[in-house]
Amino acid sequence: MATLEDIITSKVRIKVIELFFSDLTEMYHVRGIVRATKEEINAVRRELERLEKAGILKNEKRGNRLYYWVRDDYEFFGELLAMVSKRTGLGAEIISNKNKIGKLNYVMFSGKFARRKERKKEDEVDILVVGDIVLPELANLIRVEESKRGEEINYTVMSREEYDFRKKRRDPFLLGILSGSRVMIVGDEELLVS
Repeated sequence: MATLEDIITSKVRIKVIELFFSDLTEMYHVRGIVRATKEEINAVRRELERLEKAGILKNEKRGNRLYYWVRDDYEFFGELLAMVSKRTGLGAEIISNKNKIGKLNYVMFSGKFARRKERKKEDEVDILVVGDIVLPELANLIRVEESKRGEEINYTVMSREEYDFRKKRRDPFLLGILSGSRVMIVGDEELLVS
């Protein structure tokens, strides 16, 4: 399986990027980042400086602390979010447990779910899973993530046949899911929507 190490050579930079992109709602100060990444403070400061210079992070001084957060206007924001979503949290669990879960054709996180933004309506779907799925295995992974996040995850599971049928019939529920922003965890986005 491909990893961020294939592209980024600094392990400290990878840890910092994963920390920021796994929860976009958080702001971190240097010591908090050091604790979370378990890396040396000078290495963390060096990577923060590089990431800020590259336009990935912003910072702001508050009192005697310097806080950092992700710039959502960074040109490769979506790509980094997708990579980190596959490597951390529920995305990583789904990928590492693919054989237990069943035959996965597609796993898609809604953009709001990946960004940890609140759902506006109860009927909005956080995750779409298409394939021949062992529901108890998937449900167990989702329950663990729900306890970590402290909120319910709204997910939909369809067989490939049901998905193709609903897509062909232009089912409003499915079109509503596909019309929003998304992060692909398993499968090709082009094949999912075309």
